[in-house]
Amino acid sequence: MIFRTTASLCVALLFLLPAGAFAQIRGEARVSGKVVDDKGQPLADVAVTATKTGEREPLTTKSNKKGEWTLNRIAAGEWALEFTKEGFEPQRGTVKVDEQSIIQKVDVTLAPKAADPNVELQAELKRAEPMMKASQFVEARKVYEDLLAKYPSVVQLNRFIAATYAGEKNYAKATEHLRLILEKEPENLETKLLLADLLIEGGNSEEGLGMLRSADLTQVKDPYPFINGAITLIRENKPDEAITILTSLLAQFPNQADIYYYRGRAYIAAKKLPEGKADLEKFVATAPPDARELGDAKKILEQLKDVKQPS
Repeated sequence: MIFRTTASLCVALLFLLPAGAFAQIRGEARVSGKVVDDKGQPLADVAVTATKTGEREPLTTKSNKKGEWTLNRIAAGEWALEFTKEGFEPQRGTVKVDEQSIIQKVDVTLAPKAADPNVELQAELKRAEPMMKASQFVEARKVYEDLLAKYPSVVQLNRFIAATYAGEKNYAKATEHLRLILEKEPENLETKLLLADLLIEGGNSEEGLGMLRSADLTQVKDPYPFINGAITLIRENKPDEAITILTSLLAQFPNQADIYYYRGRAYIAAKKLPEGKADLEKFVATAPPDARELGDAKKILEQLKDVKQPS
């Protein structure tokens, strides 16, 4: 906030005017001044409000085309001044007026309000959506990188950049950008799980699975990084660990049918055929008709038709 007197004195929140600073006009003081923008240009129609301490009714006026304003009938005492105009940051200060005041101007500078970055961010993210859907990853990445250069504090933009690299199967670059988020937000579980998923997809199953093991499943909202991790464990001939993960996942997502499918596959890989058959039957009974695993599950069940259910 910048308040300037004609003597170029800058005052922050409280400016005290000495005795004789305002002239009494018929027993009342007068405060006047000028409002300009940050480039020194006069501002018209600035609302000026003065409220005396202990009083509820304010005195009001507006600046003219030259930015000039005047408030009359100012009695002795402390007055709170406020200068407001749409599109500008308001300015506030306190004036102390005594009985012997003379007229002296109080000049004010109003700075334009900063643009809301969220408006531009949302508009640009929306513009990039069709690019991602059309696999135009280079073009979409340029949008995200330009935003990040302009708003470096919005670290989550790295997630969108990572998505473009993941679309190109460049998992090294994708994980690099997700790590940048975790440097700033180390407890961001959603980003951790996405990073784990991409690490596994990119061939670094050891680190990726380690991140999944350390996650608090009660806080997880998306089961698929864990399902993908379990698939990797089955491929690595670690079905028992896959069963453990999927069993814990079912406690959090009891209506997620495909978890039964993959746990059934894990049981079969672990030579626990009755348990595997039971899970696959549960999957077939609850899965949507268009589930991609449905055909495979039915074929396996046909092969297991003579296996007895677990007691």
